[in-house]
Amino acid sequence: METLALILAGGKGSRLDILSQRRSKPAMPFAGKFRIIDFTLSNCTQSNIYDIGILTQYLPLSLNEHIGSGKPWDLDRRDSGVTLLQPHNYWYLGTADAVLKNLEFIARRDPKYVLILSGDHIYKMDYRKMIALHKEKNATLTIATQPVPESEVSRFGIMSINKDGEIIEFEEKPKKSKSNLASMGIYLFNFDLLKKVLLDIKQDDLDFGKHIIPHLIKTTSKEVFAYQFGDYWMDVGTYDSYLDTNLAMTKDYTELDLYDPTWKVYTKSEDLPPVKVGSEAVIHNSLVSNGCVIEGSVMNSVLSPGVRVGKGSVVKDSVILNNVIISTDVTINKCILDKKVTVGRNAYLGYGDDYTPNIEKPDLLKTGITVIEKNTIIPGDTMIGRNCRIFKTGVFTSKVVKSGSTIQ
Repeated sequence: METLALILAGGKGSRLDILSQRRSKPAMPFAGKFRIIDFTLSNCTQSNIYDIGILTQYLPLSLNEHIGSGKPWDLDRRDSGVTLLQPHNYWYLGTADAVLKNLEFIARRDPKYVLILSGDHIYKMDYRKMIALHKEKNATLTIATQPVPESEVSRFGIMSINKDGEIIEFEEKPKKSKSNLASMGIYLFNFDLLKKVLLDIKQDDLDFGKHIIPHLIKTTSKEVFAYQFGDYWMDVGTYDSYLDTNLAMTKDYTELDLYDPTWKVYTKSEDLPPVKVGSEAVIHNSLVSNGCVIEGSVMNSVLSPGVRVGKGSVVKDSVILNNVIISTDVTINKCILDKKVTVGRNAYLGYGDDYTPNIEKPDLLKTGITVIEKNTIIPGDTMIGRNCRIFKTGVFTSKVVKSGSTIQ
């Protein structure tokens, strides 16, 4: 085998708060019918990489059920396929530690190259181009890179390269940097080098950005190059980025084309009937998935499969996940509703001009987004302000929930 792909898919996504309580970040729904990990899996099969190990950890059940045998991505093959790799005796303590604990699996496959990928980014990439550069440069490690705004450098591993594209400096999450070339968390290793460096550096929390890459950069005999990727790439790790990136898919022009027939994004689809649009329904700039029934108005929003919007109701600037029931005369403005939420008639979610940050989580909710947990029932005639967190166990003692509140 030439290339084995390892997808790191165990991330908790703690900044997604309510949404990541019962699922890992790669399992988060996106753009209606997809999951975030679908993009990485589709990139693999579109790049003719069919031997894949998925390293899961945090709440893997939802992800495991979604991937199954890998059939939607053509991974249920006799001579290759997808393998779910969960920690057994010990928890994965770092990105490189997760790979180290699965060295036996990798050795059985005996690949020439190991492509290490993140399962929680939105992008389309032909990995064959990166592999071709790796071979051309006679590299032992190639890192996919992307320029980021200077204000964002503290979130990434930042590197400097010479005129040949060789990485000469690397710093993990610097406060300031003279470079803005960021690691995308995509690494192509020669397997013999990967095995050696993992075994040489003995550290419990072994991490590629903190330990492995800086070590190799300092070892001048190791050829480490940058593959510069210039297309769309997004990390949807916060409420703001999750909502904004979803809503960006509704625009007339989108940087990420979900409808490109030459590079399809595959997913596990539910067998649901077509979208039904009622006689009084209005839909503008929205993604509406299969099984939805729309009798009200949907504007600049994303609806996942099985959502119902009752007569007289308005959904605006919001993301509504699977099987949410929105009764009649409801208004939903700039909200994220997790699966199987029920909203009673004449309720208003995201009302008013009070943008008080959430009192318990001001760093997570301060731009006006209100988030409702899975399976929550919102009583009729309830008004919920902005920057609110509503849990299914919450007790509504008043018909008005002020902005910045948490009902738990």
